[in-house]
Amino acid sequence: MSKILIIAEHDGQTLNLSTAKCVSCAQAIGAEIDIAVIGKATETVAAQAASLANVNTVIRVDADHLEHPLAETWAPEVVALAAGYTHLLGPSTTFGKDLMPRAAAMLGVNQLSDVMEVLDANFFRRPIYAGNAIIDVRVPEGSITVATVRSASWQAAAEGGSAKIESRPAAGGASAQTRWLGLKAGGGDRPDLQSASKVVSGGRALGSAENFSIVYSLADKMGAAVGASRAAVDAGYVPNDMQVGQTGKIISPDLYLAFGISGAIQHITGIKDAGTIVAVNKDGEAPIFEIADIGLVGDLFSIIPELERLLG
Repeated sequence: MSKILIIAEHDGQTLNLSTAKCVSCAQAIGAEIDIAVIGKATETVAAQAASLANVNTVIRVDADHLEHPLAETWAPEVVALAAGYTHLLGPSTTFGKDLMPRAAAMLGVNQLSDVMEVLDANFFRRPIYAGNAIIDVRVPEGSITVATVRSASWQAAAEGGSAKIESRPAAGGASAQTRWLGLKAGGGDRPDLQSASKVVSGGRALGSAENFSIVYSLADKMGAAVGASRAAVDAGYVPNDMQVGQTGKIISPDLYLAFGISGAIQHITGIKDAGTIVAVNKDGEAPIFEIADIGLVGDLFSIIPELERLLG
């Protein structure tokens, strides 16, 4: 019988949506599901995790040195909790990509990345070559499976659960090599790019960092997150934490609006799981129109203000 432990992603107050998507992946494996909430003063986060459907137990590991998600301090806690579990799952976000490989190395196993489909408890499907090919991967039986879950491929698990919550002491101590300096969010009060239901993105056609203000304005009107193409990031219009694509963030919003983005394959990889893709570009032959649900050939500097006006 499989038994799965999911490592929760959170900011100390709110459970990240990626955790609920890991629960959906765990449900597909078919096993008893527990969630580990590591941090400091995590009562609120633990309660949110306990409300997810089909979760059996939420395990809180609280300590002062665990307040911030440093892989160096969190990985030993993951390893300490691993006994008795057949699978350890984390989200394929920057958080999970930092933490789970370290935990896998400490356990002496390979890590499986970007699980997009479960074929059975030891057999998984994941994308390769920028999503242009899908590979089937079998994990050896008898070995613990450490994996990251491709958030864009899974719906969030429903709420309505009532898991029990228990606490365990920390297994390790503070890091001697790494210390937390701070956290800056480029999006301000806007929704998180990786979990937002609506995303407005801009490309190199914006022409400058100053011109990107019209994208921010439309996004704020819509209550959307803001993304960008690699070309816009490389040009210095926006910081790299806003980059969407193979070398940036892979997202699956319900609505994705792309302004002045040509549609390079590495960008398409990051958005192809979006519900509805709307593309605006002056070039009617731009590759993004091949995957867009709605396409409009026109000048974004005229179209964005008009859209904002129509939104009231």
